[in-house]
Amino acid sequence: MTSERISGQWNSQISEPTNSAIELAKLVIECRYKDALKSQTAHKLFRPVSGDLDHPFQEIFDFSIKEGGDPVEEELGRLALAIACLHAFVQANWTGPDLDIEPLELLTDDSDAPVLWTTDSLHAKAVSELAYGGEPAYHLAKVPAFLKLSQLLMALPYDHLQSISWWRLRLTVVHQQLLDEPVTIPDDFRALLEPLTSTIAREPDLAGRLYLELGLLEHTLSQDKIAGEDFIKASRSTGLEYELTGALGKRTKFQETELSQLVLLAESHLDDPDSVTSSKKEDASATVENTNPVIDTRNVPETLPLNDDTLLEQTEFTSSNPAGSGSRLSHIDPSAQPPLHPVDQCILLSLCLNVRNTQPSHGLTTEQMSPYVSRVISHPRNWSVHTMALLLRSRLESSRTRTVERSTLQLQALIDQMPTADSSTSERLLYFHSIPLPSRWEMEKELAQRFLSIGVIKSALEIFERLEMWEDVVKCYGALEKSEKGIAIVRDLLEGRKEEAEAVISRSKSTSVPRKILQDATREAKLWCLLGDLDPANAVEHYERAWKLSNETSGRAMRSLGGYYFARAKYNDAIVCLKRAVKINPLLTRSWFILGCACMRVEDWEDAKNAFSRCVAIDEEDGESWNNLASMYLRIGVENKVPKVSKEDEETSPSSQIDNHTAEQAGGHIGGSSTAVPFENKMLAFRALKRGCATAMKIGGFAMDVGELQEACRALGRIVEQTGGKLGASAVDEDVLDRLVDAVTRAHADPEEAAAGETVAARNPNEGHGLYRNVLGLLERILLPRMSSPRIFRAYARLLSWQSKWEEAIKAYLDAYRCSVAGTIEKGETDTAKWREAVTEVEEIVDILRNFGPRVEGYKWRLQGRSIVRTFVGRTRDFEDEPEWTRLTELQDDLRGRLNIERRAGRRGGF
Repeated sequence: MTSERISGQWNSQISEPTNSAIELAKLVIECRYKDALKSQTAHKLFRPVSGDLDHPFQEIFDFSIKEGGDPVEEELGRLALAIACLHAFVQANWTGPDLDIEPLELLTDDSDAPVLWTTDSLHAKAVSELAYGGEPAYHLAKVPAFLKLSQLLMALPYDHLQSISWWRLRLTVVHQQLLDEPVTIPDDFRALLEPLTSTIAREPDLAGRLYLELGLLEHTLSQDKIAGEDFIKASRSTGLEYELTGALGKRTKFQETELSQLVLLAESHLDDPDSVTSSKKEDASATVENTNPVIDTRNVPETLPLNDDTLLEQTEFTSSNPAGSGSRLSHIDPSAQPPLHPVDQCILLSLCLNVRNTQPSHGLTTEQMSPYVSRVISHPRNWSVHTMALLLRSRLESSRTRTVERSTLQLQALIDQMPTADSSTSERLLYFHSIPLPSRWEMEKELAQRFLSIGVIKSALEIFERLEMWEDVVKCYGALEKSEKGIAIVRDLLEGRKEEAEAVISRSKSTSVPRKILQDATREAKLWCLLGDLDPANAVEHYERAWKLSNETSGRAMRSLGGYYFARAKYNDAIVCLKRAVKINPLLTRSWFILGCACMRVEDWEDAKNAFSRCVAIDEEDGESWNNLASMYLRIGVENKVPKVSKEDEETSPSSQIDNHTAEQAGGHIGGSSTAVPFENKMLAFRALKRGCATAMKIGGFAMDVGELQEACRALGRIVEQTGGKLGASAVDEDVLDRLVDAVTRAHADPEEAAAGETVAARNPNEGHGLYRNVLGLLERILLPRMSSPRIFRAYARLLSWQSKWEEAIKAYLDAYRCSVAGTIEKGETDTAKWREAVTEVEEIVDILRNFGPRVEGYKWRLQGRSIVRTFVGRTRDFEDEPEWTRLTELQDDLRGRLNIERRAGRRGGF
C-alpha cells in the first residue's frame, strides 16, 4: 500500500477493499475526498469532545486509538483521512477545481455537535493556530481547518506505516507556503526518511520523487546548493539523461543564416504506460522513429501563441545531431525529441529553478533556463506539470518587450483555469508535490506585480486590495504618489474603520473575548509593523506595540526595530532586537547580516563572525558576507579561539608546502594595531575571501600573505578583467605583480636543474616553474593587451630574461621606457624633479642595452642607445645648467665613441 498512497495511483491488482481503512485509502487515491470525510470512520474520528473554540484544536478532538481495535487498520484509517484533509486543502488553494465540502460539514455532522460553530469562526481559529515561528498564515486561504486537522492527525504516533515521514515532509512544504516567510523546521527529514529510501530503492519512480521533494523543501528554505544536489540524485534515480548543448537553427522569421542555438536534449528511461511509445527500445533507430507519439492534450492548460511579427513560436533546428559523437544522446533529433515521463519533466523544471537561484538575474541565465522549460512544454503530459512549465516561461518572458504581452496573458489564463473542471482532480494532484507550484493567491499576487512592473497600477491595486495584501496596497499608493492614503488605510484597519475579513469574524457575537484577542493578535501585529514602516516619527512605538501584541513572537517587529536602530547608529539596541529576531526565524539572511554589521560597529568581533557565518551558511553565494567574515578573522586577536584548519585542508592546500620562513613573512597588522594577525587567522580569512564572488580585489593581497600565489595570480587577472576598462593601469596591484615575478625567477631557469636541486621552488606550484605558466598567461593574455605601464613591461621583461629570451626582453624594456617619464617627456618641460627622474631612466635603459644587446646576434644596441640619448637631449636642452646634464653628455660621447670604433673596425675588416 505504500507505493499506492505515495504515487497517488491505485494498483488495479489489489482486490476489492476488505476493511474500512483500505476502502478509505482507495477513496483518497481516487480524490473522492467528500466521500472519505463523510464516511463512518471520519464521523467517529472527528467528533468534537468540546465545543469551546477558546481551547486549542488538539483539546477539542480525541484522536487516540481505541482499545480492542486493529492498530494497523487504525493507523491506516487515520493516515488516509489526514491525506484527505491535506489534499482537500491543496485542491481548494492550489490546483482546483472548487472543493465540494466545507470543514464545518465534517465537524458538525452530529446532532450533539456545538451549534455555535460557524464557518467563519472555524476559519479564524485555524488560521491563528497555523501561524508558526513568529510568521502569520495567510488569512484568506480557503478551508485552513483541513490543513490543521491534517497536522493533528499526522502528528500522532505511527508504528506500522513507514510512509508517514514522507507525508509529514509533504505537509511541512505545504505549511511553509502558507506562511509569510519560511521558518526553520524541527525535524530532520533526511534521517527520518532513510529507512523508506532503502525500501523504495528498487522503484526508480518513487526514489526520484523522494529526492525531488527533499530538494524542493531545501529550495523553500533557501538551501539552493543542497537542493541542487537532491535534484541531481533524483535524475540519477529515474535514469533521466539530459545534455545542454548547441544546434544550428533559426529564432526569427526573417533569419537567413543559421546560428548555434541552445537546446536541451533529454530522454526518459522510466516505464510510462500512458505513452504510445514503448518504454523499452531495442536500438537508437527505433527511438528516433517513435519520437512523436500521440498524446492527449485536451486536459492540460492552453499554451497561448506568441503571434509576433518577428520571433518564431519556437526555435527551428536544422541540425539533426547536435550532441558530440561520444554523447549517449547523439541519436536524438532536437526538432523531434521523444516525450518525457512526467517525473522527469518535474526534475527538469526543478533543475531550471536551481539555475535561477544559484546564478545572477541577467540575460545569460534566462537563455540557460529557457531550454529546460521548452523541453517540457513541447510534450504536455500532466495538468499541474504543464501549468508549472507555462508559469516558468511566463516569468522568463516578462522582461522582454516582444514577449511581455504573452507573459501577462498566459499568467492570467493560468489563474482563470484553476476553478474549472477541464481536468480531473486526480490528474492535477498526481505530481503536485513534485513541483514548486505556487498557491492561487501567490499567482494572483505575481500577476499584480506584473501589472505594477508595466505601469498598470490601478489593476494591480485592485488585486492587492481583493487579496488584502495591505503592504503591497501601500506600495501601489506610493507609486501613485498618494502615500498618505496608504497610511490612512493602515490606520483605518487598526482602528476598525476599514474591515478585513477576519475583523468581521472577530466581532461576531459567537466569539468570546479571549478567542478574539488570540485570533486578532498576529494580523494586528503585522499591521502595526507596516504602520511603523510608513510613520518613521513614531516607528519605535509602533514596533514595540506589535511586539507586545504578538506576545513577543513577531519576528517582523524585531527585524524592523533592529533595522530602525541600526540606521540611526544605535548599535547596541539594534543588536538586542536582531538577536531576538534571528532566534524566532533564523532563515533570513538579511537579519543575520545587519546583526553582524552592528556587532562590527561595537567591535564585538566574535559575535560578528558568528553572524556572518550564519549568512554564508544560508546563502553560499553571498560575497559581501564572505568578505566581512574574512575581516572578522583578521580582527580576532591571538587570545580569541578561532576554528582550526582541518588536516584535510592542510594536506590539499598548496600553501602546506610553504616553509616556515614564508609563514613568518606572512605576519601583518590590521588597522595599525600592534597585535600581529596570526597566520592561522590569515589562512581562514583567505579561504573566506576565496568563496566570495565579489571580493577578488582583496584576495590578491591575502593570497600573497599566506603563500597562495596561484590564487593571487588568478585574483589579479579577475580584477583587471572586471575593472581594467574603467581604471586602466591603476587596476593592477603592481606590488603583487612584482612579487609574483620574483617568486618565479628565484628558481633556476632550467627545469631539469631546478628539479635536480630539489628546492622548494622546484616542487611548489606557488613558485618557480610551477607558477611560471600562470604568471606568463596573466601578462600576455590579460595585462599587456589591455594596458601600458612601465612597471608591467619591466615585470614582463624580467620574466623573459629569466628564460634567456634576450631579444624579446630588450623589446619589453624598450616598451617600458616608451611609457616612462623619459619616453613621454615633452619639449618645454620645466619640472626639474621630473627631468632628473627621466635622466635616471635613460641611464637604466642604456645599461640594459649594454648588458643584453651583445647577447643578440646582429643587434645594433649602441645605435639604439645613442638614438635614445640623442632624442632625450634634444627635447630637454632647457636643463643644460643642471649638474645631471654632464652625465647625459658623457653618456652620449661614450656611445658615439664606441660606435665610431665599431665602424672603423668594420671598414678594416672589409679591406
